[in-house]
Amino acid sequence: MESKRQQKFAGVIQEELAAIFQREGSAYLPNTLVTITKVRVSPDLAVAKVYLSFLNTNNTSLSVAEVNSHTSEIRYKLGARIRHQARVVPTLTFFLDDTNEYVEHMDKIFDKISKERKDTDEDT
Repeated sequence: MESKRQQKFAGVIQEELAAIFQREGSAYLPNTLVTITKVRVSPDLAVAKVYLSFLNTNNTSLSVAEVNSHTSEIRYKLGARIRHQARVVPTLTFFLDDTNEYVEHMDKIFDKISKERKDTDEDT
């Protein structure tokens, strides 16, 4: 369970990273829209796990690797933006948020179940 402090700090980081990716994201991933879906911060506020979602990309794992290769640059830009709000700029680690893929998978399963149920109802 995250504390209020962690949640507030995660919200600040998410907002600032979103602004960074909106303005300068094309330098890291051209023609790709990056969305920060979730940020989890450690209790000491020193480590932030950032979950990303991508639009208009073929290989999401490659996109995450590309963003991770620019972590120090992104962290520097984040530090410049939050320097008056935080003592320490957290270490950033980027992960793929696969929630949309999971939802699509579950929808397919439910559609399949619904179709099977209709087929058995028609047979009886």
